[in-house]
Amino acid sequence: MKKVTIVFAALMLSAAANAQSWSIDKGHSRVGFEITHLTINEIDGDFKSFDGKITSSKPDFSDASIEFTADVNSINTDVEARDNHLKSPDFFDAAKNPTLTFKSTSFKKESGKTYKVTGNLTMHGVTKQVTLKAVLVGTATNPMSKKEMAGFRITGNFKRADFGIGASMPEAMLSEKVELVANTEFSKD
Repeated sequence: MKKVTIVFAALMLSAAANAQSWSIDKGHSRVGFEITHLTINEIDGDFKSFDGKITSSKPDFSDASIEFTADVNSINTDVEARDNHLKSPDFFDAAKNPTLTFKSTSFKKESGKTYKVTGNLTMHGVTKQVTLKAVLVGTATNPMSKKEMAGFRITGNFKRADFGIGASMPEAMLSEKVELVANTEFSKD
């Protein structure tokens, strides 16, 4: 039994030693959302301040884990009054809950370059499991930095009521479903 434990520990250490870290390139990434207003129009916005990291020991990212954070106070819809309202207790309550986080629990390859990413999304003081779709757009070497880069498009949705966001807003005013859209580049550390 002791021999099996030692072999298992050696395999785990080997996998950890081979893991590669990738940091989000903030200058070439956008993390946004869309919501339907009055059932007739899509309003979008994004977070101007965010951070993210992918860790994977396989070149195809099939064993990846991802961590992401966004500063709720950096929310931007290009309308200052709306941004301030979104930061208020009516929506995100940024004074009490300044950070939005996502931490994956599963990153499974579905086919080709498409992955199903499941994890815990925390915002407005509430944590819920969500499933997102990630598409590996491609990899390349940045000619300026000489770093290996990977591009992902990550999409999914959640119900705002699940997180207590905009609870006083009827669905005729704002759709219950919020779409997440992130176009991201990561550089290998």
